[in-house]
Amino acid sequence: MIMAVSQSLSLSRLMLTALAAVSFVGCGSRNEAPKPAPVAVQAPAPLSIIDNRPVIVCFGDSLSAGFGLEPGKSYPDVLQQLIDASGFKYHVVNLGVSGDTTTDGVERLPSVLAARPAIVVLEFGGNDGLRGLPVTSSEKNLRTMVEALNKTGARVVLAGMSLPRNYGPEYIKSFEKMFVDVGARYNLVRIPFLLEGVGGNPALTQPDGIHPTAEGTRIVAGTVLKYVQVLLK
Repeated sequence: MIMAVSQSLSLSRLMLTALAAVSFVGCGSRNEAPKPAPVAVQAPAPLSIIDNRPVIVCFGDSLSAGFGLEPGKSYPDVLQQLIDASGFKYHVVNLGVSGDTTTDGVERLPSVLAARPAIVVLEFGGNDGLRGLPVTSSEKNLRTMVEALNKTGARVVLAGMSLPRNYGPEYIKSFEKMFVDVGARYNLVRIPFLLEGVGGNPALTQPDGIHPTAEGTRIVAGTVLKYVQVLLK
């Protein structure tokens, strides 16, 4: 009996000792300052570069888009290089879409107006002519585009085009006259023939006989610069 009581007292002392130890550890943890949770530090967002240069929009079809050429080789790309080399501070924007007709150009006017261009090189009509569309409707579309751009204060440079000789002299004459008439009506700077020195030259055109090669494109860009330059400040 005495042994049982002695064992019970010993067990009680052990339990009290354990509780004291636990209590001591617990108090120590409460007295320590809590460690702050790690905070994720985000890298600062890159600064956006604002280009305040006046905008030149090259608005047209595959001849502007650079059909068949490597990226960065279109005539607007080369035009930017030539403008930079000449010391003018303008930003060239390429809004050419392969296959577009003058009707498509009218539909895409909002995208051009949104760029707030100072100058627009208007290059449409080639696909209209190749499809044999009525010249009267093509001219109406050109006039619609010119009038919309003029209202914004943009200066329009009209790129003239021609057609392969197999389209017949009467249709070709009417087609070429369309650019002359629109240019005269709105007193525009007019490029008589965008592909001057390139069109009809197999060495400067792609196998389709229409679209310039990279070398031909440099000639086209030089032609455009010659007429655009009178408007640059």
